[in-house]
Amino acid sequence: MERALYFICLFVPLAIGSTLFVPRAYAEDKLLEETVEFTGTVLFLQSHVPALVIGVVRDGQTVVFGFGETSDRSGKAPDRRTMLRIGSLTKAFTGQVLASLVADSTVKFSDRLQDRIGWNVTIPSRAGRQIRLIDLVTHSAGLPREVSREPGPPDNPFSTLTPEAYRNALASDPLIFPPGMGALYSNFGFDVLSAALSHAAGKPYDALLKERVLDPAALTDTVLSVRPEDGTRLLQGHDFDGKPLPNVATPLIAAGASGIYSTPDDILRWLSWHLDRARSSDAEVRILDHATYLQRDGLNPVFGFDESGRMDAIGLGWIVMEPHDDLPLILQKAGGLQGIFSYTAFAPTRGIGAFVAINKFDFGAAVEMAKVVNHMIAELAPR
Repeated sequence: MERALYFICLFVPLAIGSTLFVPRAYAEDKLLEETVEFTGTVLFLQSHVPALVIGVVRDGQTVVFGFGETSDRSGKAPDRRTMLRIGSLTKAFTGQVLASLVADSTVKFSDRLQDRIGWNVTIPSRAGRQIRLIDLVTHSAGLPREVSREPGPPDNPFSTLTPEAYRNALASDPLIFPPGMGALYSNFGFDVLSAALSHAAGKPYDALLKERVLDPAALTDTVLSVRPEDGTRLLQGHDFDGKPLPNVATPLIAAGASGIYSTPDDILRWLSWHLDRARSSDAEVRILDHATYLQRDGLNPVFGFDESGRMDAIGLGWIVMEPHDDLPLILQKAGGLQGIFSYTAFAPTRGIGAFVAINKFDFGAAVEMAKVVNHMIAELAPR
């Protein structure tokens, strides 16, 4: 079986041609190149998606491989500069904004949402427990997954994500459980968090994100809105039935949960920032951002966290997987929006991080790619 798989992965790329993969290697680490290319080839052939891009950083060296076509009949494989939606990977960026604001004492983790949101609305509470910033970033505020709103039209599904929708939803007391007592995956909570951080810092959230996360890591291709020059390198998303989905920007009020576009190069640069733990600049932010804040034990309910590997704890937007068997400590986050599934993970004590994305809504493929990447990190992590 292994020999058959070897020949499949050796000859099928050659038969399909240059659209199957386009390697880019900054690394002199040949093992890194071989492992990532082989892993990407197998994932692409097994998943039957239109395109897949995968990249890894290890000890400062990076490789990226792309497979398939960035858009239907384009003949162009994704590469390090392909622009794509990262969906809920955005939440880890929002968590880093919070870490930065805590590091310079602009806010505290224990601050009440009521005192930071700046909206004329009474924030609901339950059993004497108020929603705090730390509850929002750890999905433990008791808020539902999505804000209640009228559905938008197919060509603009996010048009009804408005500040009024969030204010009205909070005023309706939507809490499912007392804040801090359980964990329920919540896009609602992260959008409210970004609004609160924007108000606390006294600037629009896009400017705050740039100042606190993008500029320190030199991320020049990570944006909340696609720029005119980005159109030709945008990865086309596809629905469950394979039909292309339109690129529809999310409004600023929804920036905290899933609004970011980025490139494999920028994500690997961002992971490199996280892995450079010896650097003195931004050291406090890294310490805060890599910490665990909510253990799974004792939470009730717990829902929506295990698709990419069992959640043992939650950090600032990161899902924490504790070491077991051959897997090291891993901080990871998955995302999905407008026909793109993405996943990023890094082992902070091992100097390795990875990113992978596919451009079709396929839950089976998304779960498998996260599983494979987690084990690839284990294989490449120095013991």
